[in-house]
Amino acid sequence: MLIKYGSKQLEKVCTVAEVARRKFSDRMAEKIQQRISEIKLADSVELLIQFRIGRCHQLKGKRKNQYAMDLVHPFRLIFTKDEDECVQIAMIIEIADYH
Repeated sequence: MLIKYGSKQLEKVCTVAEVARRKFSDRMAEKIQQRISEIKLADSVELLIQFRIGRCHQLKGKRKNQYAMDLVHPFRLIFTKDEDECVQIAMIIEIADYH
């Protein structure tokens, strides 16, 4: 699956471990890197959900059409999905505690 990011700052947090460490923690940086790798390796969001990879699940309510994966409690990696010529694209929109 392809990955896009909602902002340049978010892209740096998700792709540069040192930036994630400074913003969050060592453990959080590792989890972010792990989740990004899992998304890249998956063929589809449905596969992530089916096999409960990172406890991936679809959100409800005002976050309808968004998906979340666990990071370090209570944070989640939140993304949407698009399709472009039979290829799914995960658009990472934020790292947040939405509870």
